[in-house]
Amino acid sequence: MQLKSYWHETAPRFSGGARGPVEGRYDVAVIGGGFTGLSAARSLAKAGLSVALLEERHVGYGGSGRNGGHLNNGLAHSYPAAKEELGADRAKALYRAFDDAIDTIERIVAEEKIDCSFRRAGKLKLASKPEHLSAIAKNFEAVHNEVDPETALLSKDDLRSEVGSDAFHGAMLFKKSAMMHMGRFVHGLAVAARRHGATIFEDAPVRDHTKTASGHLLTTPRGTLAAERVFLATGAYTSGPFRYFRRRVIPVGSFVIATRPLSPAEAEALMPGNRTCVTSRNIGNYFRLSPDNRLIFGGRARFSAVSDATSDEKSGHILRANLAEVFPDFFDIDIDYCWGGLVGMTKDRFPRAGEADGLYYAMGYSGHGAQLSTHLGAIMADVILGRDDRNPMKGVDWQAVPGHFGKPWFLPLVGLYYRALDRIQ
Repeated sequence: MQLKSYWHETAPRFSGGARGPVEGRYDVAVIGGGFTGLSAARSLAKAGLSVALLEERHVGYGGSGRNGGHLNNGLAHSYPAAKEELGADRAKALYRAFDDAIDTIERIVAEEKIDCSFRRAGKLKLASKPEHLSAIAKNFEAVHNEVDPETALLSKDDLRSEVGSDAFHGAMLFKKSAMMHMGRFVHGLAVAARRHGATIFEDAPVRDHTKTASGHLLTTPRGTLAAERVFLATGAYTSGPFRYFRRRVIPVGSFVIATRPLSPAEAEALMPGNRTCVTSRNIGNYFRLSPDNRLIFGGRARFSAVSDATSDEKSGHILRANLAEVFPDFFDIDIDYCWGGLVGMTKDRFPRAGEADGLYYAMGYSGHGAQLSTHLGAIMADVILGRDDRNPMKGVDWQAVPGHFGKPWFLPLVGLYYRALDRIQ
């Protein structure tokens, strides 16, 4: 079991990073080399602006290269709950933004000719308990009638042709959802941004930020550059001089394993529907097949804000046990890759994008951002360019998390709470 991201290990390494010192003056500096930042940099550079992107490690190092590989439409919340919290109009706009996000990725893949195995697979929200199906059915009724007719409610019998497991009691099918190879997509997005004129500095963490009369100065260990405007796209990996955002984004560990490649017969037995799948528990799991027929299986195995070798290995053993509960015939299957990453959670688990503290930003996808990140990066590029503002979260208040100043000491308590809920609900 290699403690490495499958997406990183099976994708080309970006080689177009700028060499030499970080210096110069740019129209826009983008901080963060994941889907959000690269999408924004591509759009801004295509529009003719001078763009510098600053990435702490390498492009795709963070959440964009450490997720489960899903591009799911629909909300992380139930749609009725989102309407109650956001209002009907904004909830509908946010739901449709997730639909549009998958369209955006499909368009970029075609325009830039990115080989990333993009496929409209559909997503199943699986009922882990019989009583969960009633809540899923209630959400289905609201979604299907009000915002997304390309959905269906499946019975336990219907699932026999979808998932090779008796662990579930029905599901909601979101037909617009997709999947792709995340590592190859982020590589292709970086190549495209560079080809359109963006300058990409890897190994360039921003250690200091100074506002000036003409814009901003951003200082890294490799030097300092000036920019008229700054777009922050760092999510759970936000560090350095951005306290406003660190107080509003909670980094939570999410962990994933990938099995050895399955034979065609094994793949058919496990995942005959070949869709993305998410379970209904509060501390649930998500899984899919990879392009080379591995089962990629993830979840919140441990409530931690750390992803390192020790934490990832412990989480890998927990996920192996979870996998065996869902697919008992594969309890001893070899695990080739195990990795962790950080998810940027907001207090209400809704994403945020806009302007704050003198910066443009998009982040806080709360475990549901592989698709929306690319889309919001392009939307915020339009905002910077003075085009139509299509930001579905424009103007939504974003309060700091009480007691959170950077390190989320409270995560183990949150984990205990949700585990207790899963036992009684």
